[in-house]
Amino acid sequence: MLGYISRRLLLMAVTIFGIMLISFAIVQLAPGGPIETMMARLSGTDAGLSGRLGGGGDLAQQSVSDPYRGSQGMDQQLIEKLKRQYGFDRPPSERFVKMMADYLRFDFGKSLFGDESVIALIRRKLPVSISLGVWIMLLSYSISIPLGIRKAVRDGSAFDIWTSMVVTVGYALPGFLVAVVLLIVFAGGSFYQIFPPQGLWSENWNDLSFFGKITDYLWHIVLPITAMALAAFANLTLLTKNSFLDEINKQYVLTARMKGLSEGQVLYGHVFRNAMLLVIAGFPAAFIHAFFTGSLLIEVTFNLDGLGLLSYNSIIGRDYPIVFGSLFIFSLIGLFVNLLSDLVFTMIDPRIDFETREV
Repeated sequence: MLGYISRRLLLMAVTIFGIMLISFAIVQLAPGGPIETMMARLSGTDAGLSGRLGGGGDLAQQSVSDPYRGSQGMDQQLIEKLKRQYGFDRPPSERFVKMMADYLRFDFGKSLFGDESVIALIRRKLPVSISLGVWIMLLSYSISIPLGIRKAVRDGSAFDIWTSMVVTVGYALPGFLVAVVLLIVFAGGSFYQIFPPQGLWSENWNDLSFFGKITDYLWHIVLPITAMALAAFANLTLLTKNSFLDEINKQYVLTARMKGLSEGQVLYGHVFRNAMLLVIAGFPAAFIHAFFTGSLLIEVTFNLDGLGLLSYNSIIGRDYPIVFGSLFIFSLIGLFVNLLSDLVFTMIDPRIDFETREV
């Protein structure tokens, strides 16, 4: 097993390097960039950015007095100063090597348009995404697995048919569309004012008691979690059902029944362990989706300041340290979770031996 883990760690390093290299190359080809964004802001009213240029106040003020006209009409002296200050005067290959060297030390730098480090930004936004992700994982697994098992056992029954219809509709509906409908119906849009339309807590959060804070938090997350849970709920339910159906029809199940074992003993003593392997195999993707990628539109709709919104704003604003820092961290977490999933496989089914397999 140690040999397999070592090979996987080596492959993870190569994969991370490839992800960062391809992403960096794509960004170099994309139109616009941080310098253009800075010039656009300086030509407007972003006095805070002007003050952060450090010794360039006169140049910044000169640029602000002139309208921004794209690449023509800019103050070339100011452009060169910005390039030197943020390292864009060096060749792309040199910037990439320096970036990867810094990332190996987990030094992700600071935001180009703020004084806060990338790590500090992610740490500040992380609780919101974790809060959403944990609830999604708990609800989807605690409901979908029992429901999927029930549907497999009663395959073809009326219960299976109408629950399949509900699951299919839930899977087909986009999360953000459900979020908008929930806001209209239950958050004072046109019908009822039952739940708050945005945020994870009220303005008087600090004045509430301990139990009052818990109640306020739960009150705020009902609509976002409902909007996010439908797709995850549907996927996991169908995966569980199909996995159990595949195992139930195998010969060893018939043999166990012929020995006189009850349906419960057959289902949970024999079928469950084998059927859950596919469910566990889908856990890494579900984990990454729930925590880092699945909540972007929900965060925007409900004004939840989490990692999804941070990544989106950094891409739109060409804040490269946040873009690449987030990409590196999320990719690393995803690869480690996949490795952890393989190790869990061996714990559930000792017959699986990754040591003798190619990576």
